[in-house]
Amino acid sequence: MSKKTLPIVTVTLDKIVGGGQSLGTLEGGRKIFVWGGLPGETVNVQMTKKKSNLAEGTVVEVDMPSSERIPARDEDSFLSTSPWQIMTFEAEQHYKAALIEEAFELHDIVLDDTITVYTDEKQYEYRNKIEFSWYWDKESDQLDLSFFRRGTHGKIPVEGTSLAHPGINRAAQAMRDLLRTKPDLRAYMLKTLLVRCDAAGNVALQLYVKEQSFIQLTGPELEGLHENGNIIGFELIFSNPKSPASVITERLQAWGTTNLTDTILDVPFTYAVEGFFQINLPVYEQALRDMQQWVSDKPVVDLYSGVGTIGLTIGGENVTMVEINEHAVREMKRNITALEREKTIQAILAPSEQALEYITSDRTIIVDPPRAGLHEDVTTKLLEAAPKRIIYLSCNPVTQARDVARLSEKYGIRAHQGYNFFPRTPHIEHLVVLDLKR
Repeated sequence: MSKKTLPIVTVTLDKIVGGGQSLGTLEGGRKIFVWGGLPGETVNVQMTKKKSNLAEGTVVEVDMPSSERIPARDEDSFLSTSPWQIMTFEAEQHYKAALIEEAFELHDIVLDDTITVYTDEKQYEYRNKIEFSWYWDKESDQLDLSFFRRGTHGKIPVEGTSLAHPGINRAAQAMRDLLRTKPDLRAYMLKTLLVRCDAAGNVALQLYVKEQSFIQLTGPELEGLHENGNIIGFELIFSNPKSPASVITERLQAWGTTNLTDTILDVPFTYAVEGFFQINLPVYEQALRDMQQWVSDKPVVDLYSGVGTIGLTIGGENVTMVEINEHAVREMKRNITALEREKTIQAILAPSEQALEYITSDRTIIVDPPRAGLHEDVTTKLLEAAPKRIIYLSCNPVTQARDVARLSEKYGIRAHQGYNFFPRTPHIEHLVVLDLKR
């Protein structure tokens, strides 16, 4: 049975909500969450999901545009990667500050001072990592790079994305062009292409394939990638086709330099292409500088620490870093050794909620949790141990506000600052410094 096509509806949009969509109300009172529209606009929306009390959809035509609307740079694929390309950058900064304020107001927390969102003003070409899918164009009978259409399983063929460092797009196109020369290759044999570059523009990439018998690239082909895409490292990786994610099941081939190196606040970090590392280094460095002024000479515990970019740069002389991902901890330990910091920095492989013994009253606690926020056991332990200061960097102000509300039993907000790590997208980073109440 074919899936029923949902209707196109006309709606006037009211406001932007935390997920990044604009919200409108249909006749009958059903709320609709819309991608591709802005507050105040009247738009025609192709519904993609319909439930009893809400619906979702994508703008197909704008009847009355907002004064904040601008043409999207990636006209065909912006909804896949950066749905806020359609608004002025001033509007984006305004909405991100407003969403931070709204998230805290939902928990009856009023943030003192004006909410500001730091930006280095670089709106495009800031990402140092992009993951492409593959698409077979039946009309041209050739392979294309692609992204998934937002909210569907369909794909959009692309040449790249304006969010990426130009070297990433060049490298991806070089790999695509090479694979197009293989007559028996089809998109269904491939999974994804992960491309990463360092600040100097050196590119390493990983091609994830669905067959262990996939033919390895030849020496001349690899040299061609280097010449045409400035690619310094390549890995061919078999990824279990039963998993939708690009997981490493077996490394089939490696060539060149497959790890990259960058500095954060003058501290060198080496990381794998698939490893944990920050996407927008200049803005991240500003967040670290802001956090650093609140780090005293007390021992530091860095929870949800990833590869240790916080603890190793601003944590001071006595740092304990806790991370659940074994691959991230492996890279963390490698960087600790390279910095000759084994005697002063401890790396713990564990979920933060299972490393509660490190949360003590005589330490400064730094947390940078995933979007779900702090585990309830971590919050409980913080209230019990009552360290003097908690420095909380969040990628989701909604769950951060929830956690701060729980901690307000003993803590007050000393400082806060927003960051635009991901321009032209709805994603927001927010820093809150909490001090123990007297």
